[in-house]
Amino acid sequence: MKKKYQIDTEENIRFLEEICRELLVFGERFPSPEGSAYYLGDDGTPWTDRSRETWITCRMAHVYALGSFLGHEKGAELVDEALKGLKGELHDREHGGWYAGRTPKGGILPGKQCYAHAFVILAACSAYLAKRPGAEELLEEALKLYDLRFWDEEEGLAVDTWDTDFAVLDDYRGLNANMHTVEAFLAAADITGEEKYRKRAGRIIVRVLRWAEDCQWRIPEHFTKDWTPDLDRGQDQPDDPFKPYGATPGHGIEWARLIVQWALSSGAEDRFTDAAERLYGRAVSDAWNRDGSPGLVYTTDWQGNPVVHDRMHWTLAEAVNTSAVLYHVTKKQQYKEDYARFMEYLDTFVLDHEHGSWFHQMDRNNHLKGTVWPGKSDLYHAVQAMLIPRCPAGLSVALAVKLGKYKRNQDSERDG
Repeated sequence: MKKKYQIDTEENIRFLEEICRELLVFGERFPSPEGSAYYLGDDGTPWTDRSRETWITCRMAHVYALGSFLGHEKGAELVDEALKGLKGELHDREHGGWYAGRTPKGGILPGKQCYAHAFVILAACSAYLAKRPGAEELLEEALKLYDLRFWDEEEGLAVDTWDTDFAVLDDYRGLNANMHTVEAFLAAADITGEEKYRKRAGRIIVRVLRWAEDCQWRIPEHFTKDWTPDLDRGQDQPDDPFKPYGATPGHGIEWARLIVQWALSSGAEDRFTDAAERLYGRAVSDAWNRDGSPGLVYTTDWQGNPVVHDRMHWTLAEAVNTSAVLYHVTKKQQYKEDYARFMEYLDTFVLDHEHGSWFHQMDRNNHLKGTVWPGKSDLYHAVQAMLIPRCPAGLSVALAVKLGKYKRNQDSERDG
């Protein structure tokens, strides 16, 4: 296999750096006049006829904060543009928090989402590290609002969705928002020094692992208001981008990485690394090449049979990340081999060598598809996948890159 696919080689590090630079150039046109992020088309052209969502705006703020640490010329400027949206048209000054987004004509997308608010915390953390104006105040407000509205101290988990006025809490409970809460809390703990957020991340992780073990290391995604798993939810729309039916192997893989990060940063015992390996192993076994073609299927049923065969770019990005993290932590050859296989697949099928960025959805035969994720909505998963394999596993990625604690090729070292 080519050296550029093999972890920790100079060729691989150079390959990751090249892709990362191309991604950062590709996404530069995301800001709307008011700062909220446009959804991007296949060639990076803003789709102005689509809603401008808070979670995408936050992801782009985070990405270009990373870009600013890497020396991307427009990085700081683009972080400021996204912050303008988060402090402006996406911010609910009357009821607090952040709208789900804005419609193409400037109307409000209803509801207050835990998912989006977790990303506000992540964006504010990264912008704060980048020393962008207003980022510290944004982080303080985001953490305070999250503590008030979304964190359930008794359960040790986050609730999911309020109405726009924060008057009515939806009965649905979900783990997708809790997963990104773990990510945000670990970043907040790293940056603010408030260890309560790392402890909360651990409380979430312990609950998730109990549910996963009960389901043969497949993670339930959906729950009732009393946190009873709702294993049949989503059958009417099994390819939903946020609430699909069944197990989502990509989330099993992503949880595995976050568990390792938390365990290393908190000094937790080795059993959490063992659990992360089980989650990763189950997900890859269920998802990789299950239908005769390379790639990771989107969802499976509770016996591990594929339900939605489409390949989503974010699943591959998390597979790249987690195989690298597990290799660096355990030194097991299988993770090194997995990483190389995922990198080869990325180069062969998912990298858009004509326009840049990654194709966000492929069918079971690895042909481009746009039923769930048309265009290229954001850069978050792809950019992180070019950095996390080069960073210490116990640090949040923005802090690691800010501190220069990531592997660079020799030419970059000389230039630096």
